[in-house]
Amino acid sequence: MALQTVVSRNVDPNESAVVTVGRLRSGEALNVIPAEAEIGISVRSFSAAVRALLKERITALVNATAEGYGAKAEIRYIEGYPVVDNATAAVTLAGDVATELVGSERVEREFPRMMGSEDFAYMLQACPGALVRIGNGPSEGGRGLHNPHYDFHDSNLTVGAAFWSRLAERFLA
Repeated sequence: MALQTVVSRNVDPNESAVVTVGRLRSGEALNVIPAEAEIGISVRSFSAAVRALLKERITALVNATAEGYGAKAEIRYIEGYPVVDNATAAVTLAGDVATELVGSERVEREFPRMMGSEDFAYMLQACPGALVRIGNGPSEGGRGLHNPHYDFHDSNLTVGAAFWSRLAERFLA
């Protein structure tokens, strides 16, 4: 329960952050207090500084809570993916190419930031660029992209190939 206060008591209200307790594991028997328990959490934010603060506060809170009950905590903190930080020039170029290809009414230039994990963030740390999404529309039955029953619309392959080809041409021109 105390982990839910980390964001509200420590993060600037103008920043975004989430601490989610997503896994609790302990014991097997219903009538025995287990010797060990495991809590798995997910930490998300748009700022590396906020992530560092969350790590510091979570670590301190977990250790203090365990100590308060005469227990010991072992923390394995996995940093996870960095924040996706798009380069403005790359976003503008991709938006211009998409607009030329499919028209402005089908291009979302002001896409809201998302707290999803994205390994492309590592590429953006090495080289300025932009994460772009080529809309594929909803899948049958409303299944999202990371669902094993997601059905990719093959008709989108032509648009995707044309976009990437034209983007490369414009970038190299």
